[in-house]
Amino acid sequence: MRHLADRFRRASPQLLTYFLALAFMGVAGGCFHTSYNNWLDDSFHLGADARGALEFPREMPGFLVALLTGMLAFLPETRVAGISGLLTCMGMVGLGLVDRNAGSSSAWTWMVLFTVLWATGTHVVMPVTSAIAMSLAKQERRGRRLGQASGVGAAATIIGAAFVWVISAGRDTPPYWLIYIVGGAMALVAAVLFFRMRDVGRQTARPRMVVRREYWLFYVLSLLFGARKQLFITFGPWVLIKVFNQPVTTFAILGIANALLTVFTSPYLGNLIDRWGERKMLVLDGLILVAICLGYGDAHRLRTPGIYVAFACFVLDQVMFGFGNARATYLAKIAHAPEHVTASLSLGISLDHAVSMTLPAVGGIVWMKYGHQWVFYGGAVLALLNAVFASLIRVPRGAHMAAEVPAEAAE
Repeated sequence: MRHLADRFRRASPQLLTYFLALAFMGVAGGCFHTSYNNWLDDSFHLGADARGALEFPREMPGFLVALLTGMLAFLPETRVAGISGLLTCMGMVGLGLVDRNAGSSSAWTWMVLFTVLWATGTHVVMPVTSAIAMSLAKQERRGRRLGQASGVGAAATIIGAAFVWVISAGRDTPPYWLIYIVGGAMALVAAVLFFRMRDVGRQTARPRMVVRREYWLFYVLSLLFGARKQLFITFGPWVLIKVFNQPVTTFAILGIANALLTVFTSPYLGNLIDRWGERKMLVLDGLILVAICLGYGDAHRLRTPGIYVAFACFVLDQVMFGFGNARATYLAKIAHAPEHVTASLSLGISLDHAVSMTLPAVGGIVWMKYGHQWVFYGGAVLALLNAVFASLIRVPRGAHMAAEVPAEAAE
């Protein structure tokens, strides 16, 4: 404990402010992700096809993230992150107001609009927070810093998930409006903290868009990640809700379990990225995801033990997102200039959402026509393809991270 306290005292104020902002965004995310799918089921009674179709507008901001961050290219990353926090706040507060008027004829329209607003905030912040994290670390420790950032966010998610569990336990219908209002307030605090940060690690203006032939493998990995990610985000919870009839309190508990594991595994995975390299980590990621897909698809055949297999798949899948930091460090190693990193990360997010905004609609139709297991069998094929392409990663000998490192970066 003394060693940890000493590290905090030596840490840069910028780094501490950044971690604190991530923590408040994590609380907001914990409130949202542990309740949103149950809220859709309780308030709008969606089938798998309608739930899949909803991902098109929900993921549209992710597809446009390169354009959105390009429009904000004149601002430093910390300011973009602050704007994202404000958008997240407005989206969550709006969903809270929709829940208070869920019976109105316009509730569906407003739900979609505020969901898109929330998604805009959470997607625009993704590439800039990764860029900020890497600018607050020494070149040889970028993976470790990204892992620490993921761990901070996961630890804060516990608070949001615990809040959802406490106010939902014993209720037939949780007070969703309160969950979203509180989550919105947390995002607002995060926005204020991001705005308080100075311009970190940005010595030159960012280009609005970067497309280079040399980055083709990063683009392919982003596309495959988008397909894999959205199948799990959309249909993983839907398996627990529709196949195993699990309430919102179950997702709160699973969210806490996932966050506890992520707190410890994310820094460790970050260290492994630095030690093993991106190729080994992403190949391993793809192979483990094949097993998770098969678990989701066939858990219902196991009767009573099946629910625990589905729980394990849900938690393990969330932990596996820590492997994805290897794509960011790979890009930073092959980038030709520091200003390419954020722009290319933004384009990567747009590419992954080009798939993730359309694939769930197809998955929903497959679910309704053939059964949910076939959705996950398809996911297993995508995970295997991800491992195949990851095996092609080659980092030039002696390559260094492209992003600039400020003198005050903490160890």
